Amino acid sequence: MYVSHLECSKCGLHLEPHKIAQLCPTCGAPLLVRYDLAKVKASFSKDALARRKHNLWRYRELLPFQDETSIISLGEVMTPLIPLEKLARSLGATGLYLKDEGLNPGGTFKSRGAAMGVTCAAELGVKAIAMPTNGNAGAAWSIYCAKAGIDAYIVMPVEAPSITRSECAIAGAKLYLVNGLISDAGKIIARAVSKNKWTDASTLKEPYRIEGKKTMGLEIAEQLGWEVPDVILYPTGGGVGIIGIYKALLELREIGWIGDKMPRLVAVQSEGCAPIVKAWEEKQAASEFWPDSSTIAFGINVPKALGDFLVLDAVKQTGGCTIAVSDEEVLHDQAELARTEGLFICPEGAATLSAYKRLLNSGWIKSGEKTVLLNTGSGLKYPNTVRVDVPVLEPSEDIPG
Repeated sequence: MYVSHLECSKCGLHLEPHKIAQLCPTCGAPLLVRYDLAKVKASFSKDALARRKHNLWRYRELLPFQDETSIISLGEVMTPLIPLEKLARSLGATGLYLKDEGLNPGGTFKSRGAAMGVTCAAELGVKAIAMPTNGNAGAAWSIYCAKAGIDAYIVMPVEAPSITRSECAIAGAKLYLVNGLISDAGKIIARAVSKNKWTDASTLKEPYRIEGKKTMGLEIAEQLGWEVPDVILYPTGGGVGIIGIYKALLELREIGWIGDKMPRLVAVQSEGCAPIVKAWEEKQAASEFWPDSSTIAFGINVPKALGDFLVLDAVKQTGGCTIAVSDEEVLHDQAELARTEGLFICPEGAATLSAYKRLLNSGWIKSGEKTVLLNTGSGLKYPNTVRVDVPVLEPSEDIPG
């Protein structure tokens, strides 16, 4: 397609595309896919896009796979951008939207990265991948690897959601649990990759997952008529999504599909695991390891992200901010959104609503600003977040009036 090269996100080293690549061989930083955007601009039109199927593959000129016949798909869709009118009105605001990634295969946004990562891996002849995960990424890569005939080796914390454990197992992945955090799982994977020469599919250790994730940004721009929102709030663990959204918007600006305005990007973390928030507040370019991390929003329980410097740069360059919210706020707002708008979202997604409320109350977000909350998955994958006492009736009993 239109890939020109791979580029190191730190030292700027250029590497040839369409070859198996992990981190920069010079400085060890993540690699980013770069495109010949002049050629994209000359050959890609909004009219042509409008006639295509509503899935992530519709943006093929800005994606890294080489041949459409090699696509590994499980029926990805363009996820809805849902107006939260009732909820916004109750908060004295307008223009609030939720991008609901729970409708992807596997029920989370991780399907985007897995679809692209596995497609490119298959094209490059990869036979086995290995990765640490907090649950959903491992589940997504397991099902796409099953489709592609690629072996998947997955290590996740013992406290990861049990549903994701089952997804990996039933898809035939070689699954292991670790008594520790995702950082501990990462150390096990690093040793296994070195020993067995598997492809490391850890966050940002291969360049293609981010290209799948960036389609969230492409979709948001298209769904809003190529006028970007004022603010996007993103639940941030490894940070690939927020990095990808920023990359997508920069590419759209370069080809002239959006103007100079960028949405203010907000990295939302948990008070129990907020290394990027801490780094932001201390005006640091990268974060430090967060010890003893814990949060109900397990997907963002990442004590140290490889791409933290890219997240912090995206937030800075767009005039955004970072914010940490409590588990109590998350559970309250998860339930409130379900009661108000009928949306059962994951706790990570609910964290963005908690952050929105705080930023709205402080005046950082104005009441009329167009704001998008990113819900990264279905609440159905987190049954432990809902605790209810349900009355049991005998057949002869009536519902209490």
